[in-house]
Amino acid sequence: MTLLVTASLLTGDGSSGNEGGGNEGDGEVHTYRVGGPVPVVIWDAEAGRRRVVPMRWGFPDPRDWRRPRPIHARSETIDAKEPFRTPFHAGQRGIVAFETFNEGEEVTKPSGGTEVKQWTVNPGDGQPRGFAFVWRRYEIVGQPAPLLFCVMATVPASELIRRSIKPVEDEPRMPAILERFDVWATWLGEDGSPPVGAKALLRTMEGVNWTAAPEPKKPRAPRRT
Repeated sequence: MTLLVTASLLTGDGSSGNEGGGNEGDGEVHTYRVGGPVPVVIWDAEAGRRRVVPMRWGFPDPRDWRRPRPIHARSETIDAKEPFRTPFHAGQRGIVAFETFNEGEEVTKPSGGTEVKQWTVNPGDGQPRGFAFVWRRYEIVGQPAPLLFCVMATVPASELIRRSIKPVEDEPRMPAILERFDVWATWLGEDGSPPVGAKALLRTMEGVNWTAAPEPKKPRAPRRT
């Protein structure tokens, strides 16, 4: 389960006129968790512009729509396996902007149990980048209107994440990152590129001067007397 942290949130319709098509961040840190809402940049072909739409992270489990499952889509099969294939080819691809993000390391406690240690991955330049998502509408029994759900595309983990955070995992993964603003139009489908062009963007980020550091533990709240 990946925890996202961003200090630069795209707001409004994502059409501020800069190269990335997004507005400046609000300077706050926002935490996005699986099962919760995330702001997803999409291409609205009918309106001819980008929009930021709140969606729930994780497609709904067929047995209980409140349970997010699946939450990730492997880049290698995103165009071939359902439930990702249909939205991918339909152009229902979105972007969640970030400046830093978290990855979890499963560690064994002295008691023999396990816990997740959070690491923050920081590109260090303060520039927003984008995570690649696919999304779709679901008709949910008892809900007055269809709901929007999304999943994150993943790729094999970079050398930095494999070495620092996930050294014991056999096949570690990481989010698929759209590093350059000029490829956002291809992923969103706004430039008319075929799906094969979008899939080609899903690759592991290597050779970048990023850092990974353990996230400081939050201080315990003082006991009430």
